[in-house]
Parts: sequence; structure tokens; C-alpha cells
Amino acid sequence: MTDAPSYLFYQTRNPRPFLDRGEGIYLFDEMGKRYIDGSSGAMVSNIGHSNPRVLAKMKAQMDKATFGYRLHFRTHPSEDLAAKTVAMTPDGLDRVFFVSGGSEAVESAVKLARQYALTQGQGTRHRVISRFPSYHGCTFGALDLTGYDPLREPFAPMMEGMPKVASPATYLDRDNLSEDERGLKYAELLRDKIVAEGPENVLAFVMEPVGGASTGALVAPDSYYGRVREICDEYGVLLIYDEVMTGAGRTGKFLAAEHWGIVPDIVAMSKGFGAGYAPLGAIIAGARLVDPVLDAGGFAHGFTYAGNPLACAAGLAVLEEMEDQNLIENAAVMGDVLMGELRALMDRYPFIGDVRGKGLLTAFEFVADRATMEPLDPALNAYDRLVELAYARGLIIYSRRTRGGTKGDHFLIAPPLIITREQISEMMVILRDALDAFADETGLPVGAAA
Repeated sequence: MTDAPSYLFYQTRNPRPFLDRGEGIYLFDEMGKRYIDGSSGAMVSNIGHSNPRVLAKMKAQMDKATFGYRLHFRTHPSEDLAAKTVAMTPDGLDRVFFVSGGSEAVESAVKLARQYALTQGQGTRHRVISRFPSYHGCTFGALDLTGYDPLREPFAPMMEGMPKVASPATYLDRDNLSEDERGLKYAELLRDKIVAEGPENVLAFVMEPVGGASTGALVAPDSYYGRVREICDEYGVLLIYDEVMTGAGRTGKFLAAEHWGIVPDIVAMSKGFGAGYAPLGAIIAGARLVDPVLDAGGFAHGFTYAGNPLACAAGLAVLEEMEDQNLIENAAVMGDVLMGELRALMDRYPFIGDVRGKGLLTAFEFVADRATMEPLDPALNAYDRLVELAYARGLIIYSRRTRGGTKGDHFLIAPPLIITREQISEMMVILRDALDAFADETGLPVGAAA
């Protein structure tokens, strides 16, 4: 039944059918309608739905124990998952702390950074610089780092107000600089902000290596990443990579940081790490940060479900499946295929102003004018309307407003890493049909590039 009264509430009253089952990249509602999960939920279901080997390993753990509090017992799933995670990450990241989700991971990373600073006699370091736009979570600490006005502004009086620098949205720049020069320009904004805040007060810089929901798969110029690392080292500022969305193979590497040879001081992960099979996240750091904190009395932080054996058994099975199916390489290869398909859309739809991303984290952005990158009129509500048109046709995509959350419309296309060329083609047929319908509704031009 879909007309029974509901006592749940989430963000909106937008009605949705009941989910019946998932199979691979597909989801089915109770009426039998099939949907392509073109966004992996919220960029979560990296290995697809209902993987039988993952479910079998979860069942085996359920038959033994579903909960063992970390202060009372060590568990093999948590120890094994930590070891597996360290083995898949760059050298220097060799300590893992488990959480249940992305917001928890980001806040855990910041709290580890702060406690490390205290062990070094740097008690004045408390300011955490992030970017605008950005997204780091919805709990208060993570929200204070987030640069997305509709989510943050209602609660701004209740937060300290952490400093921001501009995200490297070079596709909007109209200057005579090369992409490498633009990357360095945006990196220097971090240096300027550290100086303005007082280096002795700045604890960390947190950034998404490839943008998520607030910037739509934004990738900075290559020059940006190394220069940011240098600036953080120069001032003793810890570099935190928020890989909640990008981690666990999504971009064609286990961590997106690997594309640029960067080793962050702390990495936050979730989403694809548990791939939707259990609530799971982690922070990964080096012993050089963790050992002083433990030696000083311990990490003053924790969650009830941290290291839950069932969640960790699921996470371990997910990582094993990634290796067995070679899914990280598939994300890179299929990401190139998907990017080519999305770029081809620009020939038919002049209102698509930019296509970007890395691996199977891709996005396209609507504009009113490609020459100026002026966004569409917000009154068109394009970011919501195209999602609904695609959903009605059996394709799930994810959208937000790019420019701080108040204007600009982007759409994330991030299917499970198991996707094939044929399934990408199937997805694109539906997406083009939805784009045609949107153009027809709004009177936007079709068929000739701007």
C-alpha cells in the first residue's frame, strides 16, 4: 500500500513509492517499476545492491554476534577491516577509528586534530578553514565547516562560524590565466586566510578532493593539490581530506588523494566504504598523530556503534568485493565512458554549461549562457524538476544548487562501480528523454550548441 498514513518525516513531503528490492544497479518499487540507480543512492551503493557474497558474510557474522562494545571486546571484523583499510591507503595512514556515517567521520577528524594540537602545546589552534561552497555534514560541527547556505544559515547563530576560502571553481573564471595558474591562485587564498586568522590559531584545513553535493563533482587544476599541501606544511596546519563521497574507489582510486600523490594528515570516509550494507565510516590517520593522543590519556571521543562487528563485517566484505571484481579500475574505465556521454550532451543542450568529475563521480551544470556561465533563473527550479522528470522515467539522479545553494543547478551522475557500457547507454537514453522534456516545459533551446 502507498496510501496508508505515514508517521515518518524527513526533509520534504515529496511522495515516493515503497521500495521492494534491489538488484545490481537497479531498484524496484512494490508496483514492479524498475529504476536505474544513477546516483548510487546518495553516492553510497558503490558495489550495487543485494550482493550475495556480502550478504552471506553479514549473515555469518549475525550468527555469531551483532554487537560487542569496543571497551569490552576486540572483534575480528573491526581488526580485519582496519588492517584491510590501511593496506589499501597510501603509506603514512596507518591508524583507523570507526564511526557510523560521514558527519561523524568529519567531526572525529577535527577532534583528533584538536587533541593532537593540545599534546604539542598548541592550545591556541582551534580554527578550521574550509571552502565555500562545500559540504561536510549536517551535525553542528560538520555544518559549521559546510559552505551551503540553505542548510547552514538557519543554524548560523548557534555556531562559531569557521573561516572559509573560495572553492576552486575555475570553470567560472573569465581571465587570461592557465588552469595551472588558476589552481595556484586558489591555493594562495588558503595561505592568505591562514595569515589573516593568525597561524597560531589555525588547526586544520578540510577539503573535498573532488567536490560533492555542494559543488557537483568539482575537480581543481592539478597544481592546486600540491600547493595546498605545501601551505599546510609551511604553517603546521593539518590537512584533512573529506573523502566521505570520493573514497572507496568512487573516483577510480581507493582514495581520490592518490590521483595527485597527496597524503593528507587525516582522511574521513563513509558512504561507499560500507556501500549501503551497514552504517559505517572511518577516519584514517598516521601513528604520529594518534600515538601522542593515546599517550596523553586517550582519544576523548567515541560513539556507541564505533567498530560494530556487523557493520565492520559488511565493510570488509565490500572491500573484498571491490578487489575481487576489480571495481576500482572499472570505475576509472567506465568513468571515461560516462564522461564522454555527458560531454556529448552539450552538443544538443545549450543550457548544459559544464561537465566535470573524476571516475564515476560526474556532474553537469545548467546555465542560461555558456559565454558568461550565468545560471538559469532560480524560479525554474531546474535542479528539482529534472530529477523528477528522470525519476518518472525510471532513472535516479542527484541534484543541488551549485553556487552556495541559492542558484545554479547541477546534477550528479554517480552509478554503482559495477556498471557496464551497456548500462551506461541505457541510462543515457532515459536522461536524454528527461532533458528533452525539461527543455520542452521551459522553452529552452535544443539541438544547437551555444
